[in-house]
Amino acid sequence: MKYIVLLGDGMSDLPVDALDGLTPLQKAHTPNMDFIARRGRLGLAHTVPEGYPPGSDVANLSMFGYNPADCYTGRSPLEAASMGIDLGPDDVAFRVNLVHLEPRGGKLIMEDYSAGHISTADGRELIEELQKHLGNDEFSFHPGVSYRHLLVWHNGRTELKTTPPHDITGQSITEFLPQGEGADKLINLMNSSQMIFHNHPQMRRRSAEGALPANSAWLWGQGKAPAMQDYQTKFGLTGAVISAVDLIKGIGVYAGLEIINVPGTTGYIDTNFKGKAEAALAALKEKDFVFVHVEAPDEASHSGRLDHKLQAIESFDREVVGPVLEGVKEFGEFRILCAPDHPTPLKLMTHTNDPVPFVIYSGEEKENAGVAGYSEKSARETGLVVKEGFRLMEMMLGK
Repeated sequence: MKYIVLLGDGMSDLPVDALDGLTPLQKAHTPNMDFIARRGRLGLAHTVPEGYPPGSDVANLSMFGYNPADCYTGRSPLEAASMGIDLGPDDVAFRVNLVHLEPRGGKLIMEDYSAGHISTADGRELIEELQKHLGNDEFSFHPGVSYRHLLVWHNGRTELKTTPPHDITGQSITEFLPQGEGADKLINLMNSSQMIFHNHPQMRRRSAEGALPANSAWLWGQGKAPAMQDYQTKFGLTGAVISAVDLIKGIGVYAGLEIINVPGTTGYIDTNFKGKAEAALAALKEKDFVFVHVEAPDEASHSGRLDHKLQAIESFDREVVGPVLEGVKEFGEFRILCAPDHPTPLKLMTHTNDPVPFVIYSGEEKENAGVAGYSEKSARETGLVVKEGFRLMEMMLGK
């Protein structure tokens, strides 16, 4: 038996006025997801336990089959694992976003949480500059991908309140700066980054090119290294992870899964969708399980781009779900779990903890009566609700 998770990050949404009250999943042309929804086990799953923030870290731990209550310590330690950074017992990891802040009305506004989806090369250049000027025995900066990077605070503090920058797009940053013991050190790093970036040649070059320059670092998502069972121990499976995002790769590292890096993956609508599907099918020749993660719908929602979200969903269906649905037949018995990790409504431009539509498909030919296709509405109408989202993996495995 072969098992595969196809995850369209943030695909789920609320009704959109511009779509005459339909959600993007209802509006988008998704014949492959509609096909499996009409034949598989369709329902809703709560991937974010009560009391937890609706972040991709919590939701994707659930989608991998881990109960966040047992192992969640924060987002950044998972990203550190993907980047090959070993955290000591007293080390605290923080996500470093490269952002663009805009002065407006005497306030600094979070204009863009990704600095115009800055390139990995430009991002690395700036993080290396931060390490040069601000790195020391206490703080170390590590380059990642695009706007996503990492800070390790040795002997640092975790009892802090920090805010994801994509949650405050268009808002003043003042009330969302780090709070708690040690927050003054983090704010000092952020303020210092603004001076360093202001004097860096990249600022002038990107401005001249008409691209948003990164003019500040933003620190959030702190945590220490978690303790997690590997997949072989937990589920008796070998497996692989395919994603452009360090968070997802980091979960895979802790799960003992192979990390497959597909050329041309960007985390946005220009990513190599087709390459991910091809890599997944190739991995299944040797592995029991593959987790394929596509970030593009979520990024489109954070940017408030309906056109990009529809494009991302349709590309996911056409270039990932379709090829996998056809190619997996060669393995005989298989099960596919297709779902988002959490909703990311366009009008909110951030995540919510509402349940997400999922479908588990095992090659059934008979259609389910009354299922129009893959959408939030169709999933709700089945009446199937999985209250503990991490049990979806057990459901797919037949346990």
